[in-house]
Amino acid sequence: MREPISRDARLALDLALTIRHDGSGGVADDLADPAGLTAWVRAHPEVLPDTGRFAVGAAQLTAVRELRAAVRALFARAVRPGDPSPADAARLMPVPDAVRHLNEAAARTPTVPVLDWPEGAAPVVHRQPVRAGDALTASLAHAVIAFLASPDRDRLRACHAPRCVRYFLKEHPRQEWCRPSCGNRARVARHHQRHKATA
Repeated sequence: MREPISRDARLALDLALTIRHDGSGGVADDLADPAGLTAWVRAHPEVLPDTGRFAVGAAQLTAVRELRAAVRALFARAVRPGDPSPADAARLMPVPDAVRHLNEAAARTPTVPVLDWPEGAAPVVHRQPVRAGDALTASLAHAVIAFLASPDRDRLRACHAPRCVRYFLKEHPRQEWCRPSCGNRARVARHHQRHKATA
């Protein structure tokens, strides 16, 4: 029963997942520097037109990292009454601040619909910024708002496997973890905990 994931949901999740487990018990940040954000944007060509020549500056990096903090705070609210991702549990932005920050980011660059109709293909409408500048942050904020206001939000979960800090969309009723490897880690941890308790 694998439900399709919308473009907006995928983009919002991918932004939140730039905080991840580093494989050594810590947390890694894929957006630690401008090169990391540049690589991430280039891997997501749907975010901006012409991402091949895109390069990030320090101000854009700060804006996207602040937006990601707001997104993760809103994801934590969306998964309630469940717990947030362990990466967020101790440092969540207050929800009113997160909502305000997301809305302000979305308003930075107004967009207009632009029709693209290549020969031999169906017409497609893209949203294009009216002016350049904060197009990256605004585009990401628009996707996050669309996702949080969609029915997909009800499928959002935080993975609580040991050392995992990811959010995911539940794809079937029995899914508890973001990936099979997290399920394996959780089962092994429960097994060790049971044997430790009986010893």
